[in-house]
Amino acid sequence: MLKDTAQKALSLLDLTDLTDTCDAAAIEKLCAQAQTPFGTTAAICIWPRFVAQARSILGKGHAVKIATVVNFPAGDLTVAEVIAETKQAIADGADEIDLVIPYRDFIAGDEGAVTEMVEAVKAACAPPVRLKTILETGELKDPALIREAADLAIAAGTDFIKTSTGKVSVNATLPAAEIMLNAIKASGKPVGFKPAGGVRTVGDAADYLALAAKILGEGRATPKTFRFGASGLLGDILSVLGGQAAPSAPASY
Repeated sequence: MLKDTAQKALSLLDLTDLTDTCDAAAIEKLCAQAQTPFGTTAAICIWPRFVAQARSILGKGHAVKIATVVNFPAGDLTVAEVIAETKQAIADGADEIDLVIPYRDFIAGDEGAVTEMVEAVKAACAPPVRLKTILETGELKDPALIREAADLAIAAGTDFIKTSTGKVSVNATLPAAEIMLNAIKASGKPVGFKPAGGVRTVGDAADYLALAAKILGEGRATPKTFRFGASGLLGDILSVLGGQAAPSAPASY
């Protein structure tokens, strides 16, 4: 059973390096790590400045998607700046855009800032590019705010809602996940869910998969509708699947 969960988690993993010390050598290593003897991760998630390098390594149409972040991590850029980031990332070869909402403005009462940002970035993401919207739930804190942010992002057309940047003190939690999954269920839309930050073991992954199955139904967790954002999870997955030592990877996410 644990091996089945590990295999599932591998297929749903956005293998992440968003460390401040990330460099070209780290990206080369990350691309290699994403291709394991047991299959590939769903994606790698990296800083925008490394997207072109990753695309040159993986080539076009690779099974491992390239995700990158915009308005990250503070969520305080202008819409125009974020659109420019997004367009450049897509031109460089990004398959997926992980957008941080202007969560400080939202906390201050500006709901329109969330809608405007998500709609604008979604418009810049021509299919098949996917948009994942980061709510930064650990900063929103209030369950009502988390639900409202999720509802706003879904209504604005996002393809996924994601918990966290991994850059604040509280990242993915099961209570926040439950609120977000219920928002997806209520919307009736095939929106995906991505817990990110702090998912480090297959056991952690199992808890989120079980919660998603309880709320959305068995079989809903596919790479099109569910991802884990993590840097340390791959090591535990490989340990469960094959017993080999965990590969070195950033442990901050």
